[in-house]
Amino acid sequence: QVQLVESGGGFVQAGGSLRLSCAASGSSFSIALMSWYRQAPGKQRELVAVITNNGGTNYADSVKGRFTISRDNAKNTVYLQMSSLKPEDTASYYCKGQWGLTSYWGQGTQVTVSS
Repeated sequence: QVQLVESGGGFVQAGGSLRLSCAASGSSFSIALMSWYRQAPGKQRELVAVITNNGGTNYADSVKGRFTISRDNAKNTVYLQMSSLKPEDTASYYCKGQWGLTSYWGQGTQVTVSS
């Protein structure tokens, strides 16, 4: 069983930055496909960024150029560096880890961006 624990959310003014972290328990983190999702009130959960086991990345169009996903396999941790934050980035952010056909989710961390 894998546990994912997010941290780093908070309240920030528009234009500011935050870095989210997601720490994974268990072994084999280095082979996992790791992703960040977000869900705003009344909206569906959406993919924000993904990083493969060899460091390949992909981003939602809405965050390209502003967000950066990275991973530290030695620390079993994936990060989401968020810059130039906008009020529309306000959401609960969730970490997802995928090992083959099995996925695990974190509990989420709230990000609130004021205008």
